[in-house]
Amino acid sequence: MRVVALLHSGISISLGQWTIHWSTVLGLGALGALYLWRARKGAAGGEVTPPTVAQRISFFAGLVLIFLSLNGPLHDLSDYYLFSAHMVQHLLLTLVAPPLLLAGTPGWMLRPALRQRVVGSTARWLTRVATSYLIFNVVLAAWHLPVLYNTAMAYHPVHIAQHLTFMVAAVLMWWPLMSPLPELPRLAYPGQLLYCFLMMIPMSIVAIYITMADVSLYPAYAAAPRMWGLSPMEDQLIGGLIMWVPGSLFFLGVMSVVFFKWQARDSDETAGAQVGWAPASSRA
Repeated sequence: MRVVALLHSGISISLGQWTIHWSTVLGLGALGALYLWRARKGAAGGEVTPPTVAQRISFFAGLVLIFLSLNGPLHDLSDYYLFSAHMVQHLLLTLVAPPLLLAGTPGWMLRPALRQRVVGSTARWLTRVATSYLIFNVVLAAWHLPVLYNTAMAYHPVHIAQHLTFMVAAVLMWWPLMSPLPELPRLAYPGQLLYCFLMMIPMSIVAIYITMADVSLYPAYAAAPRMWGLSPMEDQLIGGLIMWVPGSLFFLGVMSVVFFKWQARDSDETAGAQVGWAPASSRA
């Protein structure tokens, strides 16, 4: 079934035919192979617990999601037609795939690297809350400046660098919420709530800048063949709203999860304290 007839450069989007970039296949395949090798090596040593089935599913789901974001119809729509599709792609690469990868990675897999002095000190600096927050939001804002964004659209190696920096910065951004290593700890629950709230502000500012612009910021999309009757300005407006609304709602959802986990922990601690301090007669 053909979704759109004519892409510039002679490419067409079809549900039955996928455009595959083999650099992504090789990179994701290498990550998956490294994960399986570390899991097998750790299990053979007998000193650690191998990744659970849920962890393996989470990690490889993250890899599959990255593959689906950077290949096939979504990639083609993003690169050749719609700014709004590119925003969907960016949200998947920064807000969905990284937490899946972190949730699927046991801390012991990463611990040997921290024993290297340079790696350990660099990792401790990069995963500080202020550093993680600053890096992600600077990367996000910088790449959406017209001069850098348009350069990425014009030169494929720059586009690859854009996506790589998005994903690396996103892993750092998620670290204070999902760190698998006590040596590089997570924030306490109140800090996580504040962190998520503050994370919405820079993204919203960038989204408002795009949404409220009265000129086309990204000429590559203004010159692209039109799809679904969307004008370049309508496409840009929708793209800004995609970053703004779903992006903010995503962090609100994370805040809800954090809040309920915090309450559940406090309830367990309260119940435990009550049992522990109950008089002997009441425990008989």
